[in-house]
Amino acid sequence: MTTLRFDDLKQHSDVVRARDGQPVTVRFVEPRDAEELQNYFRSLSAGSRYNRFLGAISELPKSLLDHFIHVGEEDRFSVVATVAIDGFEVIVGEARYAFHPENGSFEFGLSLDDRWQGHGIGAALLKNLECRAAAFGACSLFGDTLRSNSAMIGLAKKTGYTFVHNPDDWKLVRFEKSIAVAPADIPCASWRLAAASRALELAAH
Repeated sequence: MTTLRFDDLKQHSDVVRARDGQPVTVRFVEPRDAEELQNYFRSLSAGSRYNRFLGAISELPKSLLDHFIHVGEEDRFSVVATVAIDGFEVIVGEARYAFHPENGSFEFGLSLDDRWQGHGIGAALLKNLECRAAAFGACSLFGDTLRSNSAMIGLAKKTGYTFVHNPDDWKLVRFEKSIAVAPADIPCASWRLAAASRALELAAH
């Protein structure tokens, strides 16, 4: 696996499409996003926040917000999905993920603004995460959700995930999926950067 560089976060930005063709930018969270990200979580319905954090919170605690806005700390990464509305960038979704090199798995969790659910953004974001996982060299990815979270379970089923028991908590269900080594059908910036790095390594040998 080629080590990805994160000194220029913008290199890893992608544009995916909602069901109606509207462009949605997926990019790493930056420190400047702190207030906007906090406002995003506050604007979620109580049910969406409960599903995302597996418990009742009204906003991100400062310590967790700090983790969200500093990419790569403890090998965890956060991205936001944004759309342009009246000339302003608006966060409509987010995801946080980590690569576990010891078993080649890629763990993630995500949420979508309640007003933007049902527009195909969740499925597009999942495809993008699969590509980001492949860029790390992962062979599978997984997430955990509450058994009562019908929206996430439905999205996972629709996008080809299988379900297994969560080994640590009976209230949760785990959804997982094997991924292709070369995701030609779901290109992303991180994959292109990793592929270019591999090509340079091969050429050097």
